[in-house]
Amino acid sequence: MNRSERFEELRPLLFSIAYRLLGSVNDAEDAVQETWLRYHGSAAEPNSTKAFLSAVVTRISIDVLRAARVRREAYPGHWFPEPLLADPYQDPERSAELADSVSMAALLVLEQLTPLERAVFVLRDVFGFGYADIASTVGRSEAACRQLAARARRHMGEGRPRFQADRDERRELAERFFAAFKDGDVSSLRSLLADDVQMIGDAGGKAPLWGSGVYGADDVARVLAANVPAFVDIGGAAEPREINGQPGAVLRDGQGRVVATLALDILDGRVQAIRSVVNPDKLGHVGPVSDAWAVLRDTNRARRGP
Repeated sequence: MNRSERFEELRPLLFSIAYRLLGSVNDAEDAVQETWLRYHGSAAEPNSTKAFLSAVVTRISIDVLRAARVRREAYPGHWFPEPLLADPYQDPERSAELADSVSMAALLVLEQLTPLERAVFVLRDVFGFGYADIASTVGRSEAACRQLAARARRHMGEGRPRFQADRDERRELAERFFAAFKDGDVSSLRSLLADDVQMIGDAGGKAPLWGSGVYGADDVARVLAANVPAFVDIGGAAEPREINGQPGAVLRDGQGRVVATLALDILDGRVQAIRSVVNPDKLGHVGPVSDAWAVLRDTNRARRGP
């Protein structure tokens, strides 16, 4: 097996590490590409290609993350990760655990960690790397890495999202939610929402949004029921998809272009949170992006009627 083949075999793992560290599909792909360039240009073949490449992509991602944190502090409104439709790293024995670790909710908790804590936690608790390899990767002693992991686990434990244990139940509830969503059925929507549900969006100041968010089952159900049928009337559609390992949908306009993504947090048979990414800069990898402002104008026109 040559270098290119060895790299391609490990590409899904490298992307999955980088995405969990960066919360950006585009930045993760760039980190993976830079990793390939460094591997391709290295003189000797490492003893463990997996350990070498994982270390390189982690170091690159840490550097990018440190720079990105400054930009995110000045980000207008809520910041969410770029939506991920499919995690390329597959491990059938840990599929549910891996899916939960890449959820919007989990990535938002990871954002509260320092770059080193985040790297150690992802490598150890998500991907199971040994402390010796992690220490070599981040340039700290094994003892220091154990302390970083312990601190990260405490933070993650305090904010770790809980999800419905049965993924089939989650999927079935999401199907009912999007059926009521399409019909604008306030009563059905209300019955599927937790009393303290929150609906929050990331528009980055570049797309229309519902202010700082909508909170409470009654208000969320009313907002959805008031706007979605008109969106459907102008040709819009909600395409059910897993978003960051959780039930969700891609919203498309009449020409099939991407307007937004929705991700649902489901627990105890209710939707606890609805997270929407509307910022067009974060949607290009999903498909051609719509003009959300034009969609809003057409939707409002449809609501008013002829």
